[in-house]
Amino acid sequence: MSVNLTNPLFEKLGMKYPIIQGGMAWAGTGALAGAVSEAGGLGIIGTGYWHAEDVRREIHRAREITDKPFGVNVMLMSWHIREVFDVIIEEGVKVVATGAGDPSPFIDELHAHDIIVIPVVPSVAMARMMEKKGVDAVVAEGMESGGHIGSLTTMTLVPQVVDAVSIPVIAAGGMADGRGVAAAYMLGANGVQMGTRFLATNESEIHDNFKNAVLKAKDVDTIVTGELIGNRARVLKTKMSKNFVKKERELISQPALTPEQREELENGTLRNAVVDGDKDNGAFMAGQIAGMIHEIKPVAEVMADIWTQAESLLNRK
Repeated sequence: MSVNLTNPLFEKLGMKYPIIQGGMAWAGTGALAGAVSEAGGLGIIGTGYWHAEDVRREIHRAREITDKPFGVNVMLMSWHIREVFDVIIEEGVKVVATGAGDPSPFIDELHAHDIIVIPVVPSVAMARMMEKKGVDAVVAEGMESGGHIGSLTTMTLVPQVVDAVSIPVIAAGGMADGRGVAAAYMLGANGVQMGTRFLATNESEIHDNFKNAVLKAKDVDTIVTGELIGNRARVLKTKMSKNFVKKERELISQPALTPEQREELENGTLRNAVVDGDKDNGAFMAGQIAGMIHEIKPVAEVMADIWTQAESLLNRK
């Protein structure tokens, strides 16, 4: 069902639904991002610690699927961000989403190439700072989300960010169906970002072990790692994640990881989960809404169902 969006940012991108696919490292491939954009949302390629040519490859894969705009998520703590931004600019990508850092050194350059910049923010202070730096919108992400998270819930964070800034606010964290989307609109958001829901789609290229783990998950089947070492991430409970939490106090007493060691650790554990389906050594990043997902569907069907339900709820008299 088409909708007349009031958000000029989404109108500029020609989106049918106000739904952005979260930029999930390794899981957010060109195939998934292309499918989301082709179906009327905004697909996002998740680059993580990828090198330039890895990003270029996935951009080309997305373009084999769709001629509609899509985005690339850049993790700003990566050592490879300069080469990644070079590829994004060369390839004419329309949207850059950012996380794990401050994108302000790159904003003017990206805007000069007509690229929309949308950072993920975990707090009102960060949202205000990003608005002053000149970003086009922010994703206010609650701790219900999978992957790296802040400390505020979506219900508390989104309305406070909406009240604090004048740019579009996209809600993320804890949404898997139309009820969540309608709730986000009631909180004042201009749209939503979903990650975990897109893991369980036909076009998702994650390992079957990962997909099945999402389908089998219950409401209490995620855990937050990194609480003590300052690198919080929500993942499904596995042998690896539970052992990691147990050993965190030991990690505190050890010398801090170098950037190279952190990259090797995070990149390796994500790849182990997404590509290999390794339950013993992989970080299966997923949000608390995994317990709401019970079947695998095509991306287009997922988004159509979500928006039909949301629109019905929002139009109730």
